[in-house]
Amino acid sequence: MTSDLKHSPLEAAHEALGARLVPFAGWNMPVQYSSIIDEHHAVRTKVGIFDISHMGQFLVGGSGAEAWLNRMFTNHISKLAPGQGQYTIMLNESGGVIDDLIAYRTGETDYFLVVNASMIEEDFFWMASHQDEHATLSNESDLWAGMAIQGPLAAEIFAKTCPGEILPVRNGIATIAEGAIVCRTGYTGEDGFEFFCPAADGITWWEKFLTAGAAPCGLGARDTLRLEMGYPLNGNDLSPQRTPIEAGLGFFCDLEKGDFIGREPLSRQKAEGPAVKLTALQYTDKGPPPRSHYSVVSADGQVIGELASGALSPSLMTGIGMAYLPTSYSKPGTALQIDVRGRLFPAVVVKKPFYKK
Repeated sequence: MTSDLKHSPLEAAHEALGARLVPFAGWNMPVQYSSIIDEHHAVRTKVGIFDISHMGQFLVGGSGAEAWLNRMFTNHISKLAPGQGQYTIMLNESGGVIDDLIAYRTGETDYFLVVNASMIEEDFFWMASHQDEHATLSNESDLWAGMAIQGPLAAEIFAKTCPGEILPVRNGIATIAEGAIVCRTGYTGEDGFEFFCPAADGITWWEKFLTAGAAPCGLGARDTLRLEMGYPLNGNDLSPQRTPIEAGLGFFCDLEKGDFIGREPLSRQKAEGPAVKLTALQYTDKGPPPRSHYSVVSADGQVIGELASGALSPSLMTGIGMAYLPTSYSKPGTALQIDVRGRLFPAVVVKKPFYKK
């Protein structure tokens, strides 16, 4: 029911623009304003803005924060200098993915974490239940409005909207004079930044970015943009039953840094080789958009897996998707088929990303 959904501090602005709002991760969020294809191309060629207020923000601090986060996450937090961030993953004891997130170091003992919307409560509970006595943890998710400004003109938009401020370097974080937090990361494969401000100021900032030239974009384009880059979506491509090694995210797991939750299963799996891999598939001919849960079929007619994510790529104008497949079928060039409502469409295994500039 709509009444059970959480509401973005930017919702009134979306309604004023005629956005189509849909339930997503427990939130009422804009899926599109004009069309997914138009919004997708706006980000690839100019600049777009997304509402990411549904994502969570945790603050971590204290003398034990660094050591604690190193035990909680797969990447090496100690390598971050103040003002730097990194993509990292939080695992369960069996090496399965609880959540993937961005961890920023904001001071010697202070950290700002951006977590997935659907996992805010679970992440907080998991972290609190493993908390170090010399570290603090607070959930500030309800206090912030969030926007992602993405595209080749993102830096230009920042300069227009925040004159006199300096945009952080890639994977950097900074607080600007108006009390907003700016993070130079992204989920589209384009240049861009995330902008977090007090919830009450959200619509004012949203309108400033629109006035500066950013096109409003919804979750539909966000999904096609990230999929073209082969970026995983938690809940689709990542789950507690799958490890980062199987998902092709071993690069973000520092097995040499010391012990962390889920390390042993990952270490074994890396040594032995995973039985399945998250594999990129692309149609070799025209066909209807591939969707999650569509079966993947071998050349000899065996069902060997199902799509975790799938979409029509607006940049390539063909169907693309990712599926966990037996390793023997994951080699680029392998011919496969995708079952779309009883019809088989030819596809081939390709290297990620699907879209290359």
